[in-house]
Amino acid sequence: MKLITLIALCTSMAFANFNASINPITPQIKKRMVNGGSYRDGCPISLNNLRYLKMSYIGFDNREHIGEMIVNKSVAKEVVAIFRELYKAKYPIRKMRLVSDYGGSDFASIEADNTSAFNCRPVDGTNRWSKHSYGKAIDINPLENPYVSRSGHTSHKGSLQFLKRVRKGSSATQRALILRNDFIVKLFKSYGWRWGGDFNCCKDWQHFDKR
Repeated sequence: MKLITLIALCTSMAFANFNASINPITPQIKKRMVNGGSYRDGCPISLNNLRYLKMSYIGFDNREHIGEMIVNKSVAKEVVAIFRELYKAKYPIRKMRLVSDYGGSDFASIEADNTSAFNCRPVDGTNRWSKHSYGKAIDINPLENPYVSRSGHTSHKGSLQFLKRVRKGSSATQRALILRNDFIVKLFKSYGWRWGGDFNCCKDWQHFDKR
């Protein structure tokens, strides 16, 4: 009994301290962004208005990891506050890396089930800048929470099993699903963020953005 209690205590302590930092875009991070294709001349925001975050998160392996994300400086503190609450709730995140690590490709980042924010790109099929281009949009566990067109189509084979939005069991994969009235949806909305699950044109279950 004492051993079981000790194991439970150690597990609890392992997730006791959320850590985060907010920093300007350094020359080193700029180089990663430019070389990785997520930032270039003509983007609708300057690097001075972006911030580089490092944050703790709980992975699908139930272990603590440190992720990185770039967001608009105006939302940096609240993004940290939101992810602190997700950490405390042990909401699982597959990975959290810069889109630059995937050649600036939104498709490749999604295929890797990567949680990310800033990426200088237009809305698919339009000439309008995406909210991601301003660092005011975040996509979370995108394979489990796919973009689904009005016709019910998703572009990622790994997402086909998640088209029916029903949680089955308590595995990390199932807990990663973002469903209506979930804690994560209420949390983002409490900070004034919009959820893609509320869109009328389609469903973007992974997506949160700040107007």
